[in-house]
Amino acid sequence: MSTSTQSDSAAKKDVTKLQRAIVDGLEDVKAQDIQVFNTEHLSPLFERVIVASGTSNRQTKALASSVRDAVKKAGFAVPRHEGEENGEWIIVDCGQCVVHIMQPMIRQYYRLEEIWGDKPVRLKLAGAKPAKIFASEDASAEAKPAKKAAAKKTAAAVDGKTVVKKAAAKKSAEKSVDARADKAPAVKKPAAKKPAAKKAAAVKTVVVKPTAPRGGAKKAAAKKA
Repeated sequence: MSTSTQSDSAAKKDVTKLQRAIVDGLEDVKAQDIQVFNTEHLSPLFERVIVASGTSNRQTKALASSVRDAVKKAGFAVPRHEGEENGEWIIVDCGQCVVHIMQPMIRQYYRLEEIWGDKPVRLKLAGAKPAKIFASEDASAEAKPAKKAAAKKTAAAVDGKTVVKKAAAKKSAEKSVDARADKAPAVKKPAAKKPAAKKAAAVKTVVVKPTAPRGGAKKAAAKKA
């Protein structure tokens, strides 16, 4: 076996060892969706691109720190890093491997898998490894059932208040209507028209005296004379 072949084989072993240390560091802090890509044919600067997700600034920072510790423990130089101030996208430069630790929305937006993902590397993830859990995460995990119960109680209370409010509003509306009815001036009903009393027509008795004919009166007067 030639010297160049031996050196190539040693280099590959180093890359595999470094890759394993990085993945172990990511798994220790529960990184999500760890992907490793072979980039030898794409760039002379590094041979692996590793992408992983963290759900918060705190977790991405913890993942970057865990990777640095794992790489150092495996006997490699302490890696450089960028973006830890923000925490949305942290790059850990491990020499032959470059690690991108990103929050899900940032990862979805930049889609590094489409740039470096020609040759994915199959990984055997160490699922049996106990993951590091922070005290705050324990507390939050314990608090979840309590939060759910509190949310249910709040919802029930809100529903109860809504029912009470509706009943009170209905009662208030009824009272308001009654009050308005009491204050309203009484409407006088038109009196029924009484049939007009029939006035008894005064019947005047007219006595008609018989008048003697004018010619006869003259004749009578003449006879008397």
